[in-house]
Amino acid sequence: MNTSTQGIILFAHGSRDPLWHKPMEAVSQQIRLTNHQMHVVCAYLELSTPDLATAAQTLIDAGVRLITIVPMFLGVGKHAREDLPLLVNALSQAHPTMEFTLQKAVGEDDRLIQVLARIALYNPE
Repeated sequence: MNTSTQGIILFAHGSRDPLWHKPMEAVSQQIRLTNHQMHVVCAYLELSTPDLATAAQTLIDAGVRLITIVPMFLGVGKHAREDLPLLVNALSQAHPTMEFTLQKAVGEDDRLIQVLARIALYNPE
């Protein structure tokens, strides 16, 4: 399947503070710069819009057929472990012709852990 029919949803908790969204939007923009054909949207569990169902519908309306959901959580708490799989299951039932893939939370990826460790060790002096 080519990337013009694939999409990514960056899924995070959400916040009322508009500045909180900047890192999510920066990741989304970096994906677009890296792969111009990849459709990418951000979605939030609460306190922000769009929610997961709305973000998925945006991608479906754009012709996307394979959606990868990336939980942008450092820790794997109840939201990533329980709430998100239920939401993805509801999406699958609502859109049976679509393929939804739920990745592990980004905090479980060794590459991110290594980057965070390098940032923590960095001394700008």
